Amino acid sequence: MPLKKLVFKPGINRERTDYTNEGGWFDCDKVRFRQGFPEKIGGWRRISSATFEGVCRSLLKWVTLSSLEYIGVGTNLKFYVEGGGVYNDITPIRATTAAGDVTFAATSGSATITVSDTAHGAGVNDYVTFSGAVSLGGNITADVLNQEYQIVTVVDVDTYTITASVTANASDSGNGGASTVGAYQINTGAEYAIPLVGWGAGGWGYGPWGVGQSDENPLRLWSQANFGEDLVFGPRGGGIYYWDSSVGVGTRAVSLSTLAGASNVPTVQNFLLVSDISRFVFALGCNELGSAVQDPMLIRWSDQENAVEWTPAATNQAGGLRLSRGTEIVTAIQSRQELLVWTDSSLYSLQYLGGEEGWGAQLVGDNISIASQNAVAYANGVAYWMGRDKFYMYDGRTMPLPCDVRRFVFTDFNNSQYSQVFGSTNEAYHEIWWFYCSSEQLEIDRYVVYNYLENTWYYGTMARTAWLDTGLQENPIAATYQRNLVNHEVGVDEDIDGTSQPIEAYITSTQFDIEDGDRFSFIWRVLPDITFRGSTTAAPSAQLTMIPMNSSGSGYNNPRSVGGNSTGTITRTAVLPIQAFTQQLDIRVRGRQLVLKLESNDLGVQWQLGSPRIDLRPDGRR
Repeated sequence: MPLKKLVFKPGINRERTDYTNEGGWFDCDKVRFRQGFPEKIGGWRRISSATFEGVCRSLLKWVTLSSLEYIGVGTNLKFYVEGGGVYNDITPIRATTAAGDVTFAATSGSATITVSDTAHGAGVNDYVTFSGAVSLGGNITADVLNQEYQIVTVVDVDTYTITASVTANASDSGNGGASTVGAYQINTGAEYAIPLVGWGAGGWGYGPWGVGQSDENPLRLWSQANFGEDLVFGPRGGGIYYWDSSVGVGTRAVSLSTLAGASNVPTVQNFLLVSDISRFVFALGCNELGSAVQDPMLIRWSDQENAVEWTPAATNQAGGLRLSRGTEIVTAIQSRQELLVWTDSSLYSLQYLGGEEGWGAQLVGDNISIASQNAVAYANGVAYWMGRDKFYMYDGRTMPLPCDVRRFVFTDFNNSQYSQVFGSTNEAYHEIWWFYCSSEQLEIDRYVVYNYLENTWYYGTMARTAWLDTGLQENPIAATYQRNLVNHEVGVDEDIDGTSQPIEAYITSTQFDIEDGDRFSFIWRVLPDITFRGSTTAAPSAQLTMIPMNSSGSGYNNPRSVGGNSTGTITRTAVLPIQAFTQQLDIRVRGRQLVLKLESNDLGVQWQLGSPRIDLRPDGRR
């Protein structure tokens, strides 16, 4: 019989049965498609050995007028500006005590110090920095006390504990002196959504009287945007803060309302945005003018080119409007000549009207859903986002996005952690990436990719907490659970902690018939078609496996091989004048259907699979 060429349809499809999707791909990890053919994805490498505190949920890169490159890094514990591989803490201070308001007490044999401060307003994991303290005596010296501490426990509204760097000895006593000052950073947030149930879980008046309700302690999410070379940012459900880049990374951000000329700046918001048109600062889901009560459907904006003027007047264009469809505004992005604003059930287009009206809203999508604040990615004039049970796109029309892996994604999904979902682009490969938690995980462990140029889907496993793709940098940047940032699409291996490790990558085909599937065939060799272009090792290799089946419902044959092997290793042997690699794999398998799998797990390996051929002969009907 002549050689049979194996050509597969691009992309992964999990919506049909394995056999019905004959001629396609069924499963993969760390693999993408380029011009219809699968290849291993690029590697990643940490930016520096420095780390930050907490889990990062927000990244933004910009360049100042002085050509300084910065990345805003928002975690559940702090806010940083990264520059030159160093994470500089610019977390705002929410309160500073008067001298002498803070007192300390230490117990012999313990590193725990009890701190007393009336109505301190702090919570567990919050940060406070002490100054002006004197020694308690013994080894609890002024140097031990006068530094930043993370609060360990909150005893009551006036007392909390910290852990000193030394264990107190018998002579430690006293209050630290009358000049002690405590500077409290803004309250920290949760690293993942914590479901709350039972009495008191919901808000006051939520649900029938006497019936416990479900709610959640939300994870800390940030929004940030550039106002010129400066940064406007804030946590969801918190205030608005401003960092002036001209003061340098050694200075903390301040509340926007404390800047000169500030007028009626919103005190609480759920999302911030700065428009491309005339630089209006938008606060979405904020408090009304003259009220401290948050309205989750209200949008307010500052005067144009003025971040601090929020009082509407005949002499400025500050203003606001309230959306009607939905219960809360979730997120917003700047797109072409409009701002797109998502509520939990609708999509609005905000357009600049000028004059007294300022901005107007138009409903462009209804009866939709969105997974989280960070679930939107924008590429080539189209907005893509993950919903609660499907994917969507907006290109002037709001439409569901056909998805070949929809069931695979949403049937293995931790629904309590939708707020962790985030999406972004990988423009070099025409990809939209979404990261999410599988059903048994509280931390992100999965990704799904849509290639909008080739209209293909694929997925894999990867633990990331934020992603940034921008023209200001050569490669995408991602945040890891190792508390650092890594450059993606760098090299062919992974390096998060300073040590290169191989990337485990594989792709598995759907079942395909040998001939017409009506008789058994015996496959005795495979002629590979592969390129190892981009590999950094001298002799890169990958393993190709042919898995036989008797029928679509029989499962894999056991044993898989008939008196030989079902797997062979393809190794590159030369690169000049052309690439040369293993010419044939001696494989002995017998069946009616086959599954092909290609995988690699070695350092320095990069590959792209083409169209391998198999040599086979009839082997009867039984």
